[in-house]
Amino acid sequence: MNDKPDYLEHRKRLRERFLNAGAEALHDYESIELLLTYAIPRLDVKPVAKALLKRFGSLNAVLDASQDELESVRGVGSASAVLIRLVKQLFAAYLEERLEAKDVLSSPSAVVDFARVKLAGLPHEAFMVIYLNVKNRVIDHEVLQEGTVDRAIVYPRQIIKAALAHKAAGLILSHNHPSGDPDPSQEDKHLTRAVTEAARTIEMRVLDHIIVGKDGYFSFQENRLLS
Repeated sequence: MNDKPDYLEHRKRLRERFLNAGAEALHDYESIELLLTYAIPRLDVKPVAKALLKRFGSLNAVLDASQDELESVRGVGSASAVLIRLVKQLFAAYLEERLEAKDVLSSPSAVVDFARVKLAGLPHEAFMVIYLNVKNRVIDHEVLQEGTVDRAIVYPRQIIKAALAHKAAGLILSHNHPSGDPDPSQEDKHLTRAVTEAARTIEMRVLDHIIVGKDGYFSFQENRLLS
């Protein structure tokens, strides 16, 4: 008998749909399924793809999952987990390169996208600073502090010291709320005010503070909370 397994024709149809219309033509589980075919060549991976979505709840959450969390799903081995995580890392690198080529004032959505990819899926709070030159182009970025599930302690002097080391003329602050709710706390507002005032004394600008979460983002600039 030379009959081919049914899943081979199914894979072929998935690839053709993707090639003809892109990922928008696929359900979320089908996108994961198509990705898994490149790590698991000889098995029907539809049940594995559906198990991943059931375990994590959304496509974003699957991409945010750690190596150990992914491998805890039956049928997902080390190679499959690495491939899934690589997709997100490549997307982050892609957004970073696009951000470096832009005036951030003319492309605020690019900054938000980058911050969300870098921070929104983390299980703990992390505070990132994006350093800008006088033309509002990105010099560099770094995570200055990582903390617990609900707090990352960072001090204005720490931020200003790092900005001076990068010879930055401007800053964009960003951190995540693992709870998912991006609305700022009183501590967030106090820190933003303190950093803005400290930066102003050395003629440095704070262009925004962006808080990201799984439920969206909050921009101090958009909400006119930068003094």
